[in-house]
Amino acid sequence: MSEEDPDLASRRIAHESLTRDDPTGWFENLYSAAADGAAVVPWDRGTANPLLTEWFEASEPNGTSKTAVVIGAGTGWDAELVADRGYQTTAFDISPTAVETAQRNHPDSQAQYVVADLFNQPAEWQHAFDLVVEIYTVQALPIALQATAIQKVGELVAPGGTLVVIASARAEGQPDAEVEGPPWPLTKATIRSFASAPDLRLIELDESPSPSNPTATRWRAEFLRD
Repeated sequence: MSEEDPDLASRRIAHESLTRDDPTGWFENLYSAAADGAAVVPWDRGTANPLLTEWFEASEPNGTSKTAVVIGAGTGWDAELVADRGYQTTAFDISPTAVETAQRNHPDSQAQYVVADLFNQPAEWQHAFDLVVEIYTVQALPIALQATAIQKVGELVAPGGTLVVIASARAEGQPDAEVEGPPWPLTKATIRSFASAPDLRLIELDESPSPSNPTATRWRAEFLRD
């Protein structure tokens, strides 16, 4: 097992991809290194994100006969929570190693784990899902790509569907140049920009201390497509 700090390892691997003009390739590199014991995925806590768990507890959605998609599903903990709530769940990641790890971790899963690229998602996913879960994927992309990623996230939400976004927060006035990612945390304006997609409106936005770092905060936003 690597003794390198997980956050530093992920940044090093990301910067190596960025220097090759491959801003999404670092995900596979990181998951592959983690599978070999040479790195740790910083956001993989072995359980579903607490803010997503709290959202389910508060909202109590009924997933029966409904579809869901988990973006950047990683090793599958969030997808398992969604599937356990009755949703027919698609969980995708650009990293084949992440998908393989998720399938291995959850051999009896009701979720379908697939390799896919948010920027080149299958046409049949357009406005196809009753619940869309986006956790930390957009913030793991360079700021220049975030607007396009946000647009692609919104395209997945079906009419009448819900989008849940969880992300690290940053101060509204902090210049982009001062943010050394990954991650590249999202401003309130960036979170609100998910609602720039047609018929997608913000219905709740909360900011709370990070479960793992009380000095940092996290956004949890809920959107509804009319």
